[in-house]
Amino acid sequence: MKFTLSWLKDHLDTDASVDEIAETLTDLGLEVEEISNPGERLKDFTLGYVKHAEKHPDADKLRVCKVDTDEGEMQIICGAPNAREGITVVVCKPGMYIPGLDITIGVGKIRGVESYGMMASERELELSEEHDGIIELPSGEVGDKFIDWLAKNDPSKVDTVIEIAITPNRPDALGVYGIARDLAARGLGKLKTQDFTPVEGSFASPINVGIDEDTLDGCPLFTGRLIKGVQNGPSPQWLQDRLTAIGLRPISKLVDITNFFTYDQNRPLHVFDAAKVQGDLRVHRAKGGEVLMALDDKEYTLVPGQMVISDDKGPESIAGIMGGLDTGCTEDTVDVFLESAFWDHIQIALAGRALKINSDARYRFERGVDPEFTLEGLELATQMILDLCGGEASEVVIAGQVPNHARAYKLDAARVQSLVGMDIPEAEQRQTLTHLGFRLEGNQAHVPSWRPDVQGEADLVEEVARIASLTKLQGKPLKRLTDGIPKPVMTPQQRRQQMARRTCAALGYNEVVSYTFIDQPSAALFGGGTDATMLANPISSEMSHLRPALLPGLLQAAARNQARGYMDLALFEVGPAFHGGEPGEQHNLITGLLVGRNGPKDVHGASRSVDVFDAKADIEAVLAAIGAPAKVQVLRGAQGWWHPGRHGKICLGPKKVMGVFGELHPKVLSEMGIKGAAMAFSIWPDEIPMPRKSGASRGALKQSDLQAVERDFAFVVDDSVEALALVNAASGADKALIADVRIFDEFIGGSLGEGKKSLAITVRLQPMDKTLKEKDIEAVSDKIVAKVTKATGGTLRG
Repeated sequence: MKFTLSWLKDHLDTDASVDEIAETLTDLGLEVEEISNPGERLKDFTLGYVKHAEKHPDADKLRVCKVDTDEGEMQIICGAPNAREGITVVVCKPGMYIPGLDITIGVGKIRGVESYGMMASERELELSEEHDGIIELPSGEVGDKFIDWLAKNDPSKVDTVIEIAITPNRPDALGVYGIARDLAARGLGKLKTQDFTPVEGSFASPINVGIDEDTLDGCPLFTGRLIKGVQNGPSPQWLQDRLTAIGLRPISKLVDITNFFTYDQNRPLHVFDAAKVQGDLRVHRAKGGEVLMALDDKEYTLVPGQMVISDDKGPESIAGIMGGLDTGCTEDTVDVFLESAFWDHIQIALAGRALKINSDARYRFERGVDPEFTLEGLELATQMILDLCGGEASEVVIAGQVPNHARAYKLDAARVQSLVGMDIPEAEQRQTLTHLGFRLEGNQAHVPSWRPDVQGEADLVEEVARIASLTKLQGKPLKRLTDGIPKPVMTPQQRRQQMARRTCAALGYNEVVSYTFIDQPSAALFGGGTDATMLANPISSEMSHLRPALLPGLLQAAARNQARGYMDLALFEVGPAFHGGEPGEQHNLITGLLVGRNGPKDVHGASRSVDVFDAKADIEAVLAAIGAPAKVQVLRGAQGWWHPGRHGKICLGPKKVMGVFGELHPKVLSEMGIKGAAMAFSIWPDEIPMPRKSGASRGALKQSDLQAVERDFAFVVDDSVEALALVNAASGADKALIADVRIFDEFIGGSLGEGKKSLAITVRLQPMDKTLKEKDIEAVSDKIVAKVTKATGGTLRG
């Protein structure tokens, strides 16, 4: 939103400087993006007097002029038709930058004659588009600054232009009057009242207006009147200067007047050439397929349901967005029909996007205009047309009525302190709202029609705080509600997830945060992809289902990294997975993925491909960190995406699974685009039992100063017997004395025969109360042999 300082002062009586106004606007929420001062680019130019001019010896259209300047007489060659003796001109000396030409002028030689500068036209100084001749000033002393002459004789040429950013919730600031209202409420000046006297029509309008019943929701109010006998033509200079300063091109009086009210009052208007309108004007829904040539010289095909203004011969305007070229005003226009209407902002936005039209009218209507100003804007524009173009106005024709926007909210003075933290007296709060246009009745604040963004009591507080300035807000520490250490705010499961993240990071994993949605084929590989987890309106085909596990996202991330040359990866993710679409049909997971080698190549040969035992070591470390029991069982029988012979479930029993580790199935890896083998682990933290004691202290550490004893045993068993079964049997022989059992050797073949293997274990015995004697060790050994023989059917190897 652009406006000039003088335009603002038409509505605001203030002596504030440009810097003060800019700082205040930004503080009010109307952020100043740019301040343009034309005087900066004109400050170096001075006045000169042409004392002699004669024809160039080698060019018929050039004249050699002797010009008096503040640096003495200068010779300047000029081709302007009005270059002659006895005129006061604007002199541009060598070394000066010419903004309209975007050049720095120097000493030149034109057809053998030297020229020391130039005499400028208005376009060369970016004062207007006039370039038929050089600037002739009616007065001025040689050597005076041209900027000083303009400030005294034509101040509009050096008017400061301010550009502010408007947020979508502040349509009232899309008019200069609305900006002035905010500044006056802050106390930066006094808002000037607008004189509003309805223009009395002298005859009935020959053009009537109507709104179809099914269009009243999109156009509740449509007003207009005929003005006959107008004289269109160039606008007065003050109006052209206003529009030019904010980047608009002056066209004609009638068009410039509508543009003026668009920016001055946030009231878009439209004028039809009444001689080109056949019959009455009607607001209705398009059937679809109608073609309209708009004012931007482009054809638009209307979509069914879009609002359009038509006469008897067809569409003449795209409602609230852009008028039609056929009924547009020209220099020959004598009679005009002036329209002022209120349009639904949502329907205007939808139509503008569908037709890809960006216009000032659409920009304002889709953000919201003042519905009660519809008729007043018509009257003010009528008066300006009569003042500038002459003519005679008809009576106003009206279809529909102003929509009911009345609403009021309770003003609670104490809420400013509780919501914002500012101590503002109630009298000041009421005065602020009154200056902003709110009507106060008791403790009820009635919202003005131009503020559609105020929708509750909190918005009243925001207005009060905004005008008072949030820069006055002082930071204060929060008051402690209780003494001592506050209670923890994280749940036990949240603390477990936090510890799992730290542990995985310490193990060398990088955390991944993937989308909760994945494609159906990937979901199907991990037991999902059913209709129960399918999204009704997915973002894309690659995000059609809720993920049944975290592995699909990790594998996709690994595939992307491998495609870019990163082959060795350690990734993990903590988050939910879903086995249904209803609340509660989800579970939390901690999942890690290992791909490639365990480290870079090394001269000592330490680098190797990751294997199942890497995944096992990592899952055991994470489980230990989050408080899982130390004594667990490792069983087979995990889901089908794990390698059938290279995985294990970590359980507290056959039905209590805390996690799974192992190698992923080669078929799954091929489907996911992974090169080479991949190891992974998944933990269900919700399945890990919570500690029985909730206290922060730990139990006493029990250590024994007695010597531990280790004994080795080798058993011959069937080759189908799992090593875990043998280890569990040996561990159960004496739970108090046996501290650890582990496999250290496996032998197959030789003298054992077909279908047999030898498993060797080391059993560590740790006494706690007395030193073990030989008979004690033998007794435990006998129990171990008996337990293993009973559990596995094996025999002690001789």
